[in-house]
Amino acid sequence: MTTLNEIGEIGTHATFDVHDPGTGEVVGTYPIHTEADVEAAVARARTAFDWWSGLDYAERARRLAGFAGLLARRMRQLAAVMHDETGKPYSDAALEVALSLDHLKWAGRNAPKVLGRKSARVGLLTINQAASVEYKPLGVIGVIGPWNYPVFTPLGSIVYALAAGNAVVFKPSEYSPGVGRWLVDMFTEVVPEQPVLQLITGDGPTGAALCRSGVDKIAFTGSTATAKKVMAVCAESLTPLVAECGGKDVLLVDADADLDAAADAALWAGMANAGQSCIGTERVYVHERVYDTFVDTLVTKAKQQRAGNDSGAKIGPITMPKQLEVIRRHIEDAVARGGRALTGGADSIVGQVVQPTVLVDVPEDAPAVTEETFGPTLTVAKVPDMDTAIARANDSRYGLSAAVFSKARGRELADRLRTGMVSVNAVFTFPQIPSLPFGGVGDSGFGRIHGPDGLREFTYAHAVARQRFPSLLALTTFDRTQKADDTMATLMALLFGRH
Repeated sequence: MTTLNEIGEIGTHATFDVHDPGTGEVVGTYPIHTEADVEAAVARARTAFDWWSGLDYAERARRLAGFAGLLARRMRQLAAVMHDETGKPYSDAALEVALSLDHLKWAGRNAPKVLGRKSARVGLLTINQAASVEYKPLGVIGVIGPWNYPVFTPLGSIVYALAAGNAVVFKPSEYSPGVGRWLVDMFTEVVPEQPVLQLITGDGPTGAALCRSGVDKIAFTGSTATAKKVMAVCAESLTPLVAECGGKDVLLVDADADLDAAADAALWAGMANAGQSCIGTERVYVHERVYDTFVDTLVTKAKQQRAGNDSGAKIGPITMPKQLEVIRRHIEDAVARGGRALTGGADSIVGQVVQPTVLVDVPEDAPAVTEETFGPTLTVAKVPDMDTAIARANDSRYGLSAAVFSKARGRELADRLRTGMVSVNAVFTFPQIPSLPFGGVGDSGFGRIHGPDGLREFTYAHAVARQRFPSLLALTTFDRTQKADDTMATLMALLFGRH
């Protein structure tokens, strides 16, 4: 069993404190692991990988199902740790844990079907060959997790990497290391034999050390700016990277939409988790025929919600203090450019709490429309038609996810959006479906977690061609004859010449 003793105790390391964003109280102290600590953890992971990858798919699936069982039984305990470190309301924290459980079972159960050996078709010239392909684990995966969804998001990489047969070294965000430690401790109860999943804690330099440690792939979730830094470090050793970054996600409301449902969804997608969701809605484009009704409905619902630190608030505080500067700047700039805050606004920011803010009449080139705000704000704009809405939605360097509300044209509009994921007449649905890939395009990152793509992300394709009998047409030899060349040319003309 791997413990903090093996990777560096607090007493022998520099440390950092974790503060409750609502109260400012210190809720934990953790070591800043050094490059040597990280290298030692990766070395142990190599040994663990040899053992873990040697288990069959069914045994790994059994262990992952056992891990899911522990999470389910101790959900309240984990939710409390999440609340203390991130300020997330208990109910939202418990929901996050619940949404992770199906992924644990799905990944283990479907790994053999997705990754196992399959026959591949051969052509006329290779009729004497038997071909197959399977997907083998890369080895050791480094996972750098975020603080906004410190359970669901990193497990989207960890679980799929483990199901594929890899060992994992996990560096959680410096804002939520206690959640990471809790997850690793629980997994160790299920898999005590080898340190298949290990924890390292620290800030940027610790993450950089993980990128330089010789792991076989890095799975990163965080801001686009940080992803570029991670990618630059990975490039030094040609370490591959899957990056799930930010977004400026849109919600489109067509003239025939259920306006009450659309307003409720926009409010949740924009304000839940204090707007600190990579797939959270930040821009809303509404058909002019229903714009006024939609805005009235949205504002009424928004005024019924309250952000705070107490148990009665359904919206928690902003976790990172420095993000408050971004949120305030976006709101103030939007208003200075002629926008209006129909609820909330810059004056509603008190400490690390930001009240739900709905902005209208904001110019399209304002930072509140073009940059990721990552706070409980929505910009709502009127459009003459859905063609305009699509054009504005796609006019972004981001492309993570989107939502469309329309009774007649939902799928049609969804297909025209340049995003990795779209929900129709709902929000936040695709991450809940384990069989769907999760990821974006553009500045929102590349690669995928979840689903078959998420399993293959942590493997390499292993192709084998086995000769069953000698070829009747010997081509790959220096003894190839003119007759063989002529026969090949004739065959190619017959097979492909007409096209």
